[in-house]
Amino acid sequence: MKRLRPPRWMPIDPYILLLLATVGLAALLPARGTSADVANGAATAAIAFLFFLYGARLSTREAMDGVKHWRLHVTVLACTFVVFPLLGLAARGLVPVLLTDPLYQGLLFCTLVPSTIQSSIAFTSIARGNVPAAICAGSFSSLVGIVVTPLLAAGLLGGTGGGFSADSLVKIVLQLLVPFVAGQLLRRWIGGFVARHKKVLGLVDRGSILLVVYTAFSEGMVRGVWHQVSPVRLAGLLAVEAVLLAVMLLLTWYGAKALRFGRADRIAIQFAGSKKSLAAGLPMASVLFGAHASLAVLPLMLFHQMQLMVCAVIAKRRAHDPLPPGGTAPAEPIPTGAGSR
Repeated sequence: MKRLRPPRWMPIDPYILLLLATVGLAALLPARGTSADVANGAATAAIAFLFFLYGARLSTREAMDGVKHWRLHVTVLACTFVVFPLLGLAARGLVPVLLTDPLYQGLLFCTLVPSTIQSSIAFTSIARGNVPAAICAGSFSSLVGIVVTPLLAAGLLGGTGGGFSADSLVKIVLQLLVPFVAGQLLRRWIGGFVARHKKVLGLVDRGSILLVVYTAFSEGMVRGVWHQVSPVRLAGLLAVEAVLLAVMLLLTWYGAKALRFGRADRIAIQFAGSKKSLAAGLPMASVLFGAHASLAVLPLMLFHQMQLMVCAVIAKRRAHDPLPPGGTAPAEPIPTGAGSR
């Protein structure tokens, strides 16, 4: 008998399965009391180390070289930090018909986080787009998001964003920005080590995210927040996010065409400008929302898996498009598995 495999158009990311398993573990065995304090402390340290690695990985030289294609990067940043939040604000009209207020706050936060890096590069490569532009666009988005996302959360979520307050900005600076800057400063000495051991450090990267998910959902279970979410509300959230993703995919593709970008650049803009980073969003949510982080990250987790599945279909179809004269030559596909960032 032939080995059963998932459809090629529907990738099953093993990391998403791990995330779901972590949520199930938190539901069955949530951290309580002293164990919760230990888990929260470990999550705080893991988040700081995660952003330290981000700083050590980002090449300042490559970032400066990417500035030359400033129109493309400005377009991606505008999609990520202007168009997305505006659509998130417009979704306020769906409360309480489709969404509860906590789910809406999580959805709005989802629209504020930066774009992905790994999956944007992978899908751009498969679709034979401008891979260097996708690399720079994703890196710039992550870098800008460390500062812009908390500021947008302060302005748009305000006092309704769970535990968000002025103290949260201080926590962001100490827990995220300071380690990131430290990584950049030390990159001269540790950059080579990070590059040589990127697979091992990738496990640290993903393990940190799993720890954050466990602590957030454990706290949610202890506080009983999941009694507030019904299957009907979850279905409504999925429907809203499907429309949100469809709108952004259309806007990035046809908007880039209206701005007279070439095919390769339009592909990079579509994949980098329509995504949201789970790896960047989860740590920020744990800092910004505190005890309310479990509901806040649910929309982001669902949107992340949805964007992977849909963009995989689009990328594979774009790969068969005839290239225009002078178009980008086919690139070696980059594996799409576990595109959590």
